[in-house]
Amino acid sequence: MNRKLFEPYRIKNVELKNRIVMSPMCMYSSMNEDGKLESFHRTHYVSRAAGQTGLIMLEASAVTPQGRISPNDLGIWSDDHIADLKSLVKEIKSYGSAAAIQLAHAGRKAVLKEEITAPTALAFNENSKKPVAMTKEKISETIQAFREGARRSKEAGFDIIELHGAHGYLINQFLSPLSNHRDDEYGGSAENRYRFLREVIETVKEVWTGPIFVRISATDYHPDGLTPDDHVVFAKWMREQGVDLIDVSSGALVPADIPVYPGYQVPFADKIRSEAGIPTGAVGMITHGLQAEEILRSERADLIFVARELLRDPYWPRTAAKQLGTSIEPPVQYERGWK
Repeated sequence: MNRKLFEPYRIKNVELKNRIVMSPMCMYSSMNEDGKLESFHRTHYVSRAAGQTGLIMLEASAVTPQGRISPNDLGIWSDDHIADLKSLVKEIKSYGSAAAIQLAHAGRKAVLKEEITAPTALAFNENSKKPVAMTKEKISETIQAFREGARRSKEAGFDIIELHGAHGYLINQFLSPLSNHRDDEYGGSAENRYRFLREVIETVKEVWTGPIFVRISATDYHPDGLTPDDHVVFAKWMREQGVDLIDVSSGALVPADIPVYPGYQVPFADKIRSEAGIPTGAVGMITHGLQAEEILRSERADLIFVARELLRDPYWPRTAAKQLGTSIEPPVQYERGWK
């Protein structure tokens, strides 16, 4: 029986050999605080490519030094980052995987000694630093930083870029009324709160013609926050702008109790896919091949983003294939031990 999890998936000019994506996960391992790759990153990402994951997505990579979540985040704010990223992309692709990078800015969730910025001067919680509200000049500079991050991603050879609009980071902060109290054209109505993301997408597309994903938090888990219905509207606007896929996560804008269970975010991916008419990726406690196959066969998502399970098992595609009663081709060096 043909297994949908292992069918190719085409997005614009990029064909993934299967529907498995290594979800972006911060490693906080750029130990010199310069945003550069370490030997760890090569082992971490290339091993998952050898394990036959279809798309390897690098962790949140900051478009400005101020936009790092921590001092040890990867960066893409300088041309000095390109050469190492280019080398890593080549290694990933040597195993038949496609390569993606998540472009990010932490906004008020940056844990840095330096001044941090956000749409509004509201701290994440009582233990967090209070950010400085962004001026229009700072907003414009940050939008241009995303553009430059996309240019560097292209020069490094990435196939896909993802804009990090989830988990309470800067784009998410602009989208939600809980964190955006602005009274100018970047705040107030849904259209105004979407304006920052709209301008980021527009500016990125000036230098990037490949597929664009956007990660979202489909709900803030707060009575006054964003809901999946709000994100259906945003997703329609993203589709009209040419975004290719919505990577559907949830939460982390504000402290909240989140009911977590296997596949708990899949209904959000399903809703956005069916109501906004745009492909989605499902993520969150997807750990078994049968579970992933059911999500795809029931057409609740188009790609399966795997996070912690790939930390536990770098060869999870092989594990999932065995669970589904099928097989996939290994790297030639592993043939004698793959079955």
